[in-house]
Amino acid sequence: MDDFKLKVILSILGGIVFSFIFILLAFVLPPDKKETPLIKKPKGKLEQISHAIRNN
Repeated sequence: MDDFKLKVILSILGGIVFSFIFILLAFVLPPDKKETPLIKKPKGKLEQISHAIRNN
């Protein structure tokens, strides 16, 4: 086989394998899970006022 053809075939196969690895990683690795933070219930009077002002 010609040297140039061999290089072309190997480069194409290398590119396919390289991109296949990243495609697999995209499906295997889960996306970041954004958990909702727990909001504690206000205890004192000042916390209740602050909570009311913040949510309006």
